[in-house]
Amino acid sequence: MADRRVISSGSVFEEQIGYSRAVVDRDWVHVSGTTGFDYTTMTISEDVVEQAEQCLRNIATALAEAGCTFADVVRVRYLLPDRADFEPCWPLLRRAFGEARPAATMLVCGLLDPRARIEIEVDARPGRA
Repeated sequence: MADRRVISSGSVFEEQIGYSRAVVDRDWVHVSGTTGFDYTTMTISEDVVEQAEQCLRNIATALAEAGCTFADVVRVRYLLPDRADFEPCWPLLRRAFGEARPAATMLVCGLLDPRARIEIEVDARPGRA
């Protein structure tokens, strides 16, 4: 299917669960919920801000492979087990998304791995910035 391609980060989770880090579908890029794991070492910091930084690095890599940047993001979703962890991440999130000002939602929910303190997913349209 020429209008659709998948992007993998190499995470073992993608293979085990059966999903892609991102899917490019025509002129949309959908990046899966992304945690703060460093996929090269499969390690994760205990600090929520450091996890958020790694989430954004992971997302930036997927976006770049899809031909876009944070400036192309139109929708972002934040998922956190503890609502108190969200505000410390705001300066970092503002740096990443402040220019694009995407529609955003923050949900308090359980995450698959108990070490994960934040998960971020985005939708983007390349070249729309």
